[in-house]
Amino acid sequence: MTNSLRPNGDRKAPLPPAQSSAGGVPSPRSPQSPQKKQNGKQRDAFFDNAKYLAIVLVAMGHAWEPLKGDSRTLEAAYQVVYAFHMPAFILISGYFSRSFDMRPDRLKRLITGVAVPYVIFETAYPLFKRWIDDDPGQDISLLDPWYLTWFLVALFIWRLTTPIWNMVRWPLPLALGLAMLATVTPEIGDDLDLQRVLQFLPFFVLGLVMKPEHFHMVRRRSVRIASVPVFAAALAFSWWAVPRMNTAWFYHRDAAQELGAPWWAGPVMVLAMFGCSLVLTACFFAWVPRRHMWFTALGAGTLYGYLLHGFLVKAGDYQGWFEASWFHQPAGQIAVTVLAAAVVTVLCTKPVQRMFRFAMEPKMEWAFKRDAAELARERQSAERREREKVSA
Repeated sequence: MTNSLRPNGDRKAPLPPAQSSAGGVPSPRSPQSPQKKQNGKQRDAFFDNAKYLAIVLVAMGHAWEPLKGDSRTLEAAYQVVYAFHMPAFILISGYFSRSFDMRPDRLKRLITGVAVPYVIFETAYPLFKRWIDDDPGQDISLLDPWYLTWFLVALFIWRLTTPIWNMVRWPLPLALGLAMLATVTPEIGDDLDLQRVLQFLPFFVLGLVMKPEHFHMVRRRSVRIASVPVFAAALAFSWWAVPRMNTAWFYHRDAAQELGAPWWAGPVMVLAMFGCSLVLTACFFAWVPRRHMWFTALGAGTLYGYLLHGFLVKAGDYQGWFEASWFHQPAGQIAVTVLAAAVVTVLCTKPVQRMFRFAMEPKMEWAFKRDAAELARERQSAERREREKVSA
């Protein structure tokens, strides 16, 4: 998500991931991540494909941001993409967080795969702006997420609260209620971007309560066929709504009053946009390939693509790359779209992952005590191997 309506696009002063998320993005070493083979079973290519395609849409949306003011059609496409790309990422994140608990090994992965990357990139982005934009006064604040890093804060909070959502009787209505209350509470402020944490929360909780059969339902041929007119209708409606609707509603980072709307519009928009986002997310999932594709393996690197492509987008913004007149013509807008998809694809590849693993997936064994249960499992495993060796 970006901050297109904010000064410099950085802070919540009167504008998500992505990703991550990216995000989208489940942390690379999340214990629930489909990246790993578990119990000898092959990972489901569907989810890797969905994460990759979603991160491509995130990058395309960010590339469209400086250009969409010149084209009503591009603005309409931008709104449609923003209606579902982060909800899709967040829903997948919730789905693969279902078994998260406070077990020490999972808490370690949460710290090293989400909290530490947040600290690193929340520091790196302002330093990058100081350098490339010649802005030595740019603040570094771990409390005010900068650009794309809001998703890491949100994922950390959502995943920590997973045991609570798994415990309560009606988790989704409760999450929707919190999101609705957030939209009428401008006093929440900028700290940890809690508006977005709360307003996107229902999608994470929905992922927590979903089961495999729900994904099988949207992958049916009938849903795939129906999704075509649904997307066409969404684009047509968005084209009509461009001059009538504030795009900032899609960012989920402001209360209704901050958008110049009456307070009651906040809860109404939460419900309306939740419904629209779910429909479009289902249509998106319907067209995600189920088989292994050339890009399937890239789904494991979407957090890399999510966090790293922001540096290129911001460099283009600060250096005036998007001001070239050719980019504001249809051919230029298509070229920028293709370039954004290509760049984020490269950033999800294995060589890039190896290069930046120190920031995204630091092991940090030195920072943690050895868990007694983990030591016991290691001893049992060693004894079992020794017995097998003797019997052989």
